[in-house]
Amino acid sequence: MTRDDLFNINAGIVRDLITGVAETCPKAFILVISNPVNSTVPIAAEVMKKAAVFDPKRLFGVTTLDVVRAETFVQELTGEKDPSKTIIPVIGGHSGETIVPLFSQAKPAVNIPADKLGPLVKRVQFGGDEVVQAKGGAGSATLSMAYAGYRFTESVIKAAKGEKGIVEPSYVYLPGVPGGDAIAKELGVDFFSVPIELGPSGAESAQNILSSVSSEEKQLLEACKTGLKGSIDKGVEFITNSSGAK
Repeated sequence: MTRDDLFNINAGIVRDLITGVAETCPKAFILVISNPVNSTVPIAAEVMKKAAVFDPKRLFGVTTLDVVRAETFVQELTGEKDPSKTIIPVIGGHSGETIVPLFSQAKPAVNIPADKLGPLVKRVQFGGDEVVQAKGGAGSATLSMAYAGYRFTESVIKAAKGEKGIVEPSYVYLPGVPGGDAIAKELGVDFFSVPIELGPSGAESAQNILSSVSSEEKQLLEACKTGLKGSIDKGVEFITNSSGAK
């Protein structure tokens, strides 16, 4: 199934679900995990805007699966037995070349041989293809996605209850999140995944880590932005042209 197939199936579902949210519980935290996230989050935002109840701090695209993959795959090179002990920011979007793992900003720092870096980045970007191939085309990365969804949801709940210092990358509407507007202007896109500090009101602040990216990662970012712009526009246009949206 291609991303276009997913869009054709999920775009209307997300639109209708978010229409219900806008009508009945507009203050809810909305975590969008339905692919293609690069487009379905803009769809959700447009529906909430039309209903005049859009709060960008409460709308999240769940990109945690990319983080989980980056943390897991890198341990094969580092020998670390517990992937959670290595924090690797993954920014951008949530498909293919729009996924940008920032191994240069890993904590603790990781030493990745030059000949291993490219294949590692590609594996993070296209890990879903690897899973589908392993299943012989009989399914997607459902187990990994379930864990990623749980992990991000737990972080949102903990932060909502007042726990401090919780930061998770998430695909958000940057101009509506404190600190995000400058990032959006620098990138030229409004929706983008960056580390987000979570709190009782949702996305408390967006962290700008772009100044520390490596030269290789800057090249990845250029491809990312090109891919994201088309996906974002596709989501926005779907609502603009949709007679079923309210």
